[in-house]
Amino acid sequence: MSRWNDLTGGTSGKEYAGRFEALAATGKDVHGEARLCAALVPPGSRVLDAGCGTGRVAIWLAEQGYDVTGADLDPSMLDVARAKAPGLTWIESDLADLDLDDAFDLVVAAGNVIPLLAEGAESRAVSRLARTLRPDGLLVAGFGLDAAHLPVPPSVTLADYDAWCEAAGLVLERRLATWDGRPYDDGGYAVSIHRRPSSPL
Repeated sequence: MSRWNDLTGGTSGKEYAGRFEALAATGKDVHGEARLCAALVPPGSRVLDAGCGTGRVAIWLAEQGYDVTGADLDPSMLDVARAKAPGLTWIESDLADLDLDDAFDLVVAAGNVIPLLAEGAESRAVSRLARTLRPDGLLVAGFGLDAAHLPVPPSVTLADYDAWCEAAGLVLERRLATWDGRPYDDGGYAVSIHRRPSSPL
């Protein structure tokens, strides 16, 4: 069972979507993750939104001309995503068991996806995500590192994550402090951009 399911019971899709709708209604930009992805690869690129939730990132990218697939374990989240964008591909799957042969230009894991996986499944999930990337493709993941930035006790360090990425054949290209592109400052949240080399290391 994932930490996310332990936290929510897998039934919080409408509540989660409502929270972001309320933020957007106040004028807050809720598309920072998607904007960063759009800055990294051009429209028309194939993007996998891993841990897509209610589809906030995937739907925005699709509206900008990206070829997007969303995957999530939580059926209540996917119900909302499918209702909002029935024309997109939504896959119900644990990321540690994700089996996609398609080659994506970018895989994004936003919203604390990595530390909300099941304990012990993180390395397998990163490996599965890396396998979906085409050569020269990017894995972009943002997550909290301390209690102030997480809804669960901290469990994943950047050293852990980098080691899982390295084992999956990925190379760290850049690390940011936020989705708006500020350089990482050793704070409690990080956005890591790893690349699958075009030739094996």
